[in-house]
Amino acid sequence: MTLTDDQIHDALSSILERRDPDGSATVLGAGSDDLDVGLRYLEALVGGGWMVPTWPVEHGGRGATDDEARRISAALGAYESADLYPYGVGISLVGPVLRDRGTPEQQDRWLRPIADGSEIWCQMFSEPDAGSDLANVGTKAVRDGDGWVLAGSKVWTSRGAYSKWGMCLARTDPDVPKHRGLTMFAVDMHDQGIEVRPLVQVNGDRHFTEVFVSEVRVPDTDRIGDLGGGWGITIETLAHERASLGGRAFGGSDEDERAVPAWLAGLEASGRLADAVARDRAMRAYVLDRVNRFSTARSAALAKNGVPGPEGSVAKLCSVAAFKVRAYLVKDLSGAAGMLDGSPGHLAFLTAPSMSIRGGTDEVQRNIVGERVLGLPPEPRVDKDVPYSELKKRC
Repeated sequence: MTLTDDQIHDALSSILERRDPDGSATVLGAGSDDLDVGLRYLEALVGGGWMVPTWPVEHGGRGATDDEARRISAALGAYESADLYPYGVGISLVGPVLRDRGTPEQQDRWLRPIADGSEIWCQMFSEPDAGSDLANVGTKAVRDGDGWVLAGSKVWTSRGAYSKWGMCLARTDPDVPKHRGLTMFAVDMHDQGIEVRPLVQVNGDRHFTEVFVSEVRVPDTDRIGDLGGGWGITIETLAHERASLGGRAFGGSDEDERAVPAWLAGLEASGRLADAVARDRAMRAYVLDRVNRFSTARSAALAKNGVPGPEGSVAKLCSVAAFKVRAYLVKDLSGAAGMLDGSPGHLAFLTAPSMSIRGGTDEVQRNIVGERVLGLPPEPRVDKDVPYSELKKRC
C-alpha cells in the first residue's frame, strides 16, 4: 500500500525526533569516527524499511515505488539523522550493485546487514599506480580450485579499518587489454592476510586507509558479477558514488527548502554580511548551492533503472563547487578569529580541498562531461587495446 505524506510523517515521528532546523550537519564524516549513533539510527529505520525503501522487505526495505521513496527521503529530512558516512558505501554503492549484479544468495546474505548497519563495507578500487587511470589496477586474483587467491595493495580506502567487507577490484586475466581482465570480489576485511593502515588527513581524520592484501583466499561464491566483468561493475559503482556524495548516507545535509538556508541566515545573524562585498560573495555561494540542488535532482530524474548516467558528473562538479565556495566564504568572513581551529566552519574549510579528489577528481568528471554529455572527441588512449601484461609499468 502506497503511503500518503501524512502517513509517512506519522510513522517517522514515532521513531525519530524532529530536527533542529538551525543545527549543523556533518561534513562527509569529517571529525567523527562514531559508529554507534549511525548504527542506532539504521536499526531504528530498518523495521519499516525507511532507509532503503525501494529494497525488498526481506532485505531491509519496504518495496516502495521510486515516487514513494523520494517522498520518504524528503520526509526524513525533517527528523534527527546521524553521521552515516561509515555506512554510505554499503547503502549507496554496494547495495544497489548487489541488487543489480549479485546472486540471490549474495543478496540474502549481505543486503539486510547493510540496511541495518550491522556490517560496514568499504570500496577497494584505487591503488598507488591506479588512481585516475583506475583500469590500471594491478592487484591480482589467481584461480585456486573453487576459489581465488588475491594479492596486492589498495589506497584511499575510506573506513577500511571499520569495515567487515571490502568490494575489491582485482585482475584475473593479465593477457587481455586492461579494461577486460578485471573481476569484482567481496573480501573479508578480518582475514589474517589483510593489513589496514590509517592515513591521517589535514582535518585530523584517520578513516582514509591503505590496505595490503597478502595471499587472501576468496571463495568463488564471493565473486560479484561475471568473470572479467569487473570494469562494468566499477563504472556502475562510481556512478552511484558521484550521485550519492553529499546525500544522507554520506553525512550530507538534509536541510529543507527554506528561502534562506540556515548557513546563510547564520552569516546574517552574526553581522558578517554588513558590507556589499560580503553580501555579493554570499549570494554567489547561495546561487551555487541552488544550482547544485537542481543538478542533483536532474541527475536523479535521468537515472535509468536506478543507475545514474554521466549527468552525475555534472552534479558532482556542482556539489564540489558549492561546498568549497561556501566553506571558504564562512572562513574568510570570520576575520582574524577564523585562524583559530575552533572557529565556525573550520572543519569544512580543512575538508574542502579533498572534495575535488574524492569520488573521482574534477578532471575525470570534466572528461566524462566533455565526452559523454557534450560529445567532444575523446582523449587519445594508446594503450586501450594492448594486453595488460605488455604495458610499461613503473618498477
